[in-house]
Amino acid sequence: MGKSFYISTAITYTSGKPHIGNTYEIVLADAIARYKRLMGYDVYFQTGTDEHGQKIEIKAKENGKTSQEFVDEIALEVKRIWNCLNTSYDKFVRTTNPMHVQSVQKIFKKLYDQGDIYKGKYEGLYCTPCESFFTESQLVSGKCPDCGRDVVSASEEAYFFKLNKYAPLLEEYIETHPDFIRPESRKNEIMNNFIKPGLQDLCVSRTSFKWGIPVIFDDKHVVYVWIDALSNYITFLGYDAENKEQSEEFYKYWPADIQLIGKDILRFHTIYWPIMLMALDLPLPKQIFGHPWVLCGNDKMSKSKGNVLYADELVSLFGIDAVRYYLLHEIPYANDGTITYELLIERINSDLANVLGNLVNRTISMSHKYFDGIVKKPTAFEEIDKDLITTVRKLPIKVEEDMNELRVSSALGSIFEVYKKCNKYIDETTPWILAKEEKYDRLATVLYNLLEAIRCTTILLSPFLPDTADAIFHQLNTNNRFLDSIEGFNGLDIDLKLNKPEPLFVRIDKEEKLKELTKL
Repeated sequence: MGKSFYISTAITYTSGKPHIGNTYEIVLADAIARYKRLMGYDVYFQTGTDEHGQKIEIKAKENGKTSQEFVDEIALEVKRIWNCLNTSYDKFVRTTNPMHVQSVQKIFKKLYDQGDIYKGKYEGLYCTPCESFFTESQLVSGKCPDCGRDVVSASEEAYFFKLNKYAPLLEEYIETHPDFIRPESRKNEIMNNFIKPGLQDLCVSRTSFKWGIPVIFDDKHVVYVWIDALSNYITFLGYDAENKEQSEEFYKYWPADIQLIGKDILRFHTIYWPIMLMALDLPLPKQIFGHPWVLCGNDKMSKSKGNVLYADELVSLFGIDAVRYYLLHEIPYANDGTITYELLIERINSDLANVLGNLVNRTISMSHKYFDGIVKKPTAFEEIDKDLITTVRKLPIKVEEDMNELRVSSALGSIFEVYKKCNKYIDETTPWILAKEEKYDRLATVLYNLLEAIRCTTILLSPFLPDTADAIFHQLNTNNRFLDSIEGFNGLDIDLKLNKPEPLFVRIDKEEKLKELTKL
C-alpha cells in the first residue's frame, strides 16, 4: 500500500433529505479520493450523518416518531443518495453510534478536567435551525447571520469552552501554515471577521432539550453540537481521550489530509475544531477546504422558495455521470456555481455527447469498418501525430497540478481539452480519405493514435466519471488502466479485438425535455 491519505466531508445534518447543493460535497470528495487511489495512495474517505440536536427533537415529534427512529430513516436516505451517485466512501459514520457517544463523553470530561471547559450561564440570541447563539452585533437586520431566520432571547445554564485561551495559538498557526485554510479568500474571511476581533468562549452544552449525548458527570446537560459533531473525524478512527496510546488506524490516518466543508460552516471547522484539537494536544488537519455553494439559478436552494433539486431525481432523469460531470466541471474553485435543467442539458449535449461520446463512437466505429475491430501496429507516423502524443503524455502532470490545488473543474477541463484535440485530429487526418486512397499503414497509425489517446485520457477520467470510464474500457477491451502506462503511449495491445461501439451519451432535445420537465 502507498502513503496514507485521509479525506472527509462534513457530516450531513439529519433534519431532512439532502438536496443537490448538499450532495456536491460528497461528489467532490469522491473524485479526489478516487484520484488519490489512482495515484497509489492508501485512501481513507469518511462521510456520514450528524444526528443530535433540538431541531431533530422537534422534527421527530412533528412526524410522530422518536428522535432515534427519525434519524435512522434520514441516515438511510442520505446513504442511499450518496450511493446513487456512485461515491466510494470507506466509512459512513453516525453520531448516534454508541462508540462515538462514549468517545465524545471522554473528550468532554478531559477538556473539563484540564480546565478548558467550565460551567456558566448563557444569555443571548438563539437561532433554533442553526443551533447557534449570537450577540446583537452579529445579527444581520435583526436576523440570524447564517440563515436569515428570526432569533429568540434565551438564557440557560451551560458549560463553556475557553476558545480565547487558544486564539493566539490558532492565529499564529494560520499565519505560519498558508495552506491550512483554502481558498485564500476563506482564510482572510476567518482571520479578519472572527479571529482578529477576538473570540468569545463557546457554549458546549444545553439543558433545554434532551436529544443529545449526556454530559457524563452532569446528566442535566447534553453535549452541544460542536464537540459532538466535529469530533467524528477522530472518534471513528478510534481516538480515546482517556488513553495516551491510540488505535493503529488513528496513527495511520490522522491528521486528515483534506477536510472538505461548505463555506457556510467554515468558522466551526477553522476555529472551534482546531482549538479543540489543540486542547487535546493533537495535530491539526493539513488542509480545510471551504467549497462554494451550488445555487439554483441565482438563488440559494430553499424548500420555501420551491427551487430545490435532488440528486437522485437528477440521476433518474439524466444518468449518474452526467450529474457528476456537471457538478465537478461547472462549479468554480472559489465562487458559487449554478445548476438548472437547461444548463445541465446544454452541458450533456456539448461536452458528453458531442465531444466525448462522438469521439469514442467515431473511433471504434472506424476501427471496425476498416480493420474489423482489430488494433493494428502503428508504423507510418507524421509530424501531426507528435503534437497529439506529446499532449496526451503531458496530461497526467497537468491533472496532478490541478488536483493538488483542488482545482477539480480545471483538471476535468484539461481532460476534455484532449478529447477535443482528438476530434480535431480526426478532421485533420481524414481517415475516410486514407481508406479511400488505400493508405492502410497511415490509417492504422491514425486509428492507433486515437485509440491509445482515448485509453490514456480515460484512465485520468475514471476518478470523475467512473461508469463512463468503465464503458470506454469495455469498448476498448483492455484492462490496462495503469497511470504509468500513459507515458509510453503504447498500452493498447496490437492485434487486440475491440468490442462493438455503443453510445456513451445520447443528445437530448432540449425543448422537448424542458416541456416534459415542466409537466413533471
